[in-house]
Amino acid sequence: MATDRSARVELDAASHWTTRATVGPHEVLHDVLPGIGGQDEAPSPEEALLAAYGSCTAMTVSMYAQRKEWPLEKIAVNLTLTRRTPGNPDRIERTVELYGPLDAEQKKRLIDIAEKCPVHRILSGAPQLITRLEEQIHE
Repeated sequence: MATDRSARVELDAASHWTTRATVGPHEVLHDVLPGIGGQDEAPSPEEALLAAYGSCTAMTVSMYAQRKEWPLEKIAVNLTLTRRTPGNPDRIERTVELYGPLDAEQKKRLIDIAEKCPVHRILSGAPQLITRLEEQIHE
């Protein structure tokens, strides 16, 4: 089942690299690190990507455990992005911490389920990226 999602991101000259992303009724800010001109007013786009990936992982695993009525009390997801160096691709390392009286088989199954989170599928599926220019009329 395909579902379209969309966001609009705006950056004006006065905002010093802080963007405003509108996603449905929500507004999210992103910034770049101070060392490259940002004000550190919000997470960087890369940090936001990591947060989205971690949130999706936690939600997916939690929903599954709840459906199975397994005693998952808490989940924590730690993510690290290592940027590309010559000859090496970008790398995201994800570590999942599961809390509660789960047995080894339940833990293994929940880690398998983490691989099925929608953001994981998008990132690992090498999505087709298309950029278009929208011509604006200036009066």
